[in-house]
Amino acid sequence: MAVPVIDFSKLNGEERAQTLAQIANGCEEWGFFQLINHGIPEELLERVKKVSSECYKVEREENFKNSKPVKLINELAEKKNGEKLEHVDWEDVFTILNNNEWPVKTQGFRETMAEYRTELKKLAERVMEVMDENLGLPNGYIKKALNGGDEDNAFFGTKVSHYPPCPYPELVNGLRAHTDAGGVILLFQDDKVGGLQMLKDGEWIDVQPLPNAIVINTGDQIEVLSNGRYKSCWHRVLSFPDGNRRSIASFYNPPLKATIYPAPKLVEKENQEVDDTYPKFVFGDYMSVYAEQKFLPKEPRFQAVRAV
Repeated sequence: MAVPVIDFSKLNGEERAQTLAQIANGCEEWGFFQLINHGIPEELLERVKKVSSECYKVEREENFKNSKPVKLINELAEKKNGEKLEHVDWEDVFTILNNNEWPVKTQGFRETMAEYRTELKKLAERVMEVMDENLGLPNGYIKKALNGGDEDNAFFGTKVSHYPPCPYPELVNGLRAHTDAGGVILLFQDDKVGGLQMLKDGEWIDVQPLPNAIVINTGDQIEVLSNGRYKSCWHRVLSFPDGNRRSIASFYNPPLKATIYPAPKLVEKENQEVDDTYPKFVFGDYMSVYAEQKFLPKEPRFQAVRAV
C-alpha cells in the first residue's frame, strides 16, 4: 500500500476529470497524497535542499548535540529498563515566518526560502481551489475561510526540521503521532532518508521518499470545513541510527481570530444542523486546546472547543 502520487500538471489537460478524482480520493480516503509536476521549479527545490542542509550543519548541529533529547536518551540508555522517551521528539526544528528572525550565517538561506515560500503558498491556494471544486463549494470558499474573510490574513508558517542519526532509535520517536491543527500542510521531505509514516486503516505505512515531490496533508480545520469528508490524518516520524532526515513543512492556517465551522452547503446536503456535526469555534480557542492535547485523540479537542 503506497500513498497516492498525483501528476498535478494533468489538471490542465485531457485527464483533468481523472486528476480531480485522484485528488478527491487522496483527500477522502487518505488525508495524504504526493504531488509531482506541481509547478515549483526543480532548480529552486535543489537550492532549498542545499541551504537547509547547510543551515543545520553550520548553525544547528552543535546545539543539538547538547540538547534535552540527547541528554535524556543517554540517561535512559544507561538505565536499560526498557522504558521509552514518551514526551520528547528526536527533532531539531525552527519556524520561519515573514516577520521573525531567520538564520543569518547560511549564505542564500533567506533569499531561497523566501522565494520557496512564495511559490508554495501559491500551490496551497491552487490545491484549495481543487478541494472547492471536488466538494461542490464556490471557488475560493476554503481560501476565504482560512483567511478569516476576503483579505490575505492566513497564517503561513514554515517549519524546518532535521532528524539526526539516533544512537537508540528504539527508545524515541523522531516526532510523536499527531494530526495537524491547521488547514493545508505542504511538506518537502527528504528524498533519500525515510521515516515519515501515516496511519491508514489501523496500519502505519511509509510516506515513500520521492525526489522533488510535495506531500499534501489535510489538517483539522479542513476536516471541519468539509464537514468530515476530508479527515485529518495521524502521522509520525521514526528515528533511525543513520541518515540525517530533512523535512520542510509549511502550514496554511487560519488567523487566530478566524471563526471556523462546516460549510453550510455540505451540512445541508447531509440534512444536518451545523452543531450536530462540528462546532462553530474561534481558531485561537482550538489552538489553546491543541497545545495541551496535540498527541492525544483529536475528537475530544472538538468537544472541548465546543464547550468554550
